[in-house]
Amino acid sequence: MMIQRDIRHGLRISRAEFVRSLREYLRDTRRFVGLGIIILFFGGNLIFALPAAYAIGRTARSVTAIPFFGPAATAIPVVLVLLTILQTLERAGSIEAEELILMTVHPRAVVLGLIMAEIGRIFLWFGLPIGALTIAFALGLGSPLLVVTAWLIALPLICCTAVWGYAGGLGVLRLLRQLPSVRRILKVGGTIVVLGLVVVSQFLGYFVAEQNVSIQGVLSGFTFEPVVDYVALVFVGTPIAQPTAASSIAVLVTLLALTPIGLTVATRQAVSLWFSTASSQRKSQRATTSNGGFTAPQPFAWTSAGRIAWGLLVRGGRQPQQFSHLQMVVFFIAPLGATVAGTSGEALGQLVAGIGVVLGTYLAGATFGLNPLGDDRPQLPLLLLTETEPQTVVRGRLLAGIAVGIPVATLAPVASILLGTPPLYALAFAVAGIGTCLAAALFAVGIGAAYPIYEERELWGTKSVVPSTLVLMVYLFVVGGGTALGLLATWFAVAGHSVLTLVFGVSVSMYLLLTVGVSYGSYRYAIRRYRRYTVA
Repeated sequence: MMIQRDIRHGLRISRAEFVRSLREYLRDTRRFVGLGIIILFFGGNLIFALPAAYAIGRTARSVTAIPFFGPAATAIPVVLVLLTILQTLERAGSIEAEELILMTVHPRAVVLGLIMAEIGRIFLWFGLPIGALTIAFALGLGSPLLVVTAWLIALPLICCTAVWGYAGGLGVLRLLRQLPSVRRILKVGGTIVVLGLVVVSQFLGYFVAEQNVSIQGVLSGFTFEPVVDYVALVFVGTPIAQPTAASSIAVLVTLLALTPIGLTVATRQAVSLWFSTASSQRKSQRATTSNGGFTAPQPFAWTSAGRIAWGLLVRGGRQPQQFSHLQMVVFFIAPLGATVAGTSGEALGQLVAGIGVVLGTYLAGATFGLNPLGDDRPQLPLLLLTETEPQTVVRGRLLAGIAVGIPVATLAPVASILLGTPPLYALAFAVAGIGTCLAAALFAVGIGAAYPIYEERELWGTKSVVPSTLVLMVYLFVVGGGTALGLLATWFAVAGHSVLTLVFGVSVSMYLLLTVGVSYGSYRYAIRRYRRYTVA
């Protein structure tokens, strides 16, 4: 009776949490547009994937004939556990009106509700496209029964991995709250691991192509046969069904037995985490109290904007989680790793110099400029009531971003001289980098002020406000493309390949006019947004 009551309450909590998630996705135009872009991007890939799945179903004569079936089946439970852990860390295993809920129902009901809501979100994002691929494959195979058996086999696997993933995420959160130093180590270590995996993935394709390595042979070493046999049960009753192995039944029994055990572990983890939150928050509040003064060094102390810039740099050093959005650039620069590895001589130095300018330009605007109003939200009542002019506040953000970007954009070309870059090229790239950093910083504050984000996101148990993904993507494409064109024009001018014809002169003039005009217009727009801002 107790379990039935908790299940009933858990279903109500899961429905409320799932509906709240949907409302978060669709509550304003900006989020709705971003969601539409994601759907269009992945939906476009699905248009090509569905015919491929249908063709594979038409030609499949056995389970082993399906490409990469073994590695994919082995990876499914691992990916689901990791995904649930990451989602739990991002949401901190919390629930709306936590104090009221915990005094109303048993914690097990809350855990059940949150896990079922997470399963619903996973189904929304991944289940629908995978279901469409399954239907296409079943139509090609000529066996609609596959759709039914696929969900019957997937349900125990999803429930077990979701429960243990949630328990694992709560365990990590408990560890982070007990050992704050571990949190910092994991953040830095996790960032390094992610960056390393992205870079290694770029060299992997180059290595496979050069060494003639079989991807199927490499992945076969990561295949766990009992899990593969269990997943192969989805083909029962189809033309490619294989004999039921004893290991598949053992995996099914294991999943059914581990699910209630995982629920018990998750409940205990949740009780320990939720009922110790208050004391942890009091400790963190006492720990973040500062007794020291604030003195900006030279040359930041020369102007009010400089002192604001120094304050932003200090706050950024104390709260590095606010720079989590900067990792996005890795996915754009990392593909150049194979190109760098295959380049030598003078071209290598110039390539490194160009990458340094692009990276410095990106940092000049993205570090502090893509969400100025959202970053200043806690201080806006005080900031807007002081005698400091809005342009001084905006210039402070510009100087803070430039202080981060220009050293990278100038030192990288200078350092590339050691790799063979001629000094004249290095100097030209460094000067161009200064200009692109200034233009990027001006453009960033404008586009960031147009679409501010005020809501805090909780990741790894730490709350921070990050810029809109849509704003970040627009900034990346505009600034990245503009910087590449500027570097290309600089290289042609220094190399002497540019003949001062009418077409070339008009093209360069239009580029400079557009860059200066858009950047200055964005800067003036940011000032106007600050001046007309109303604190509700």
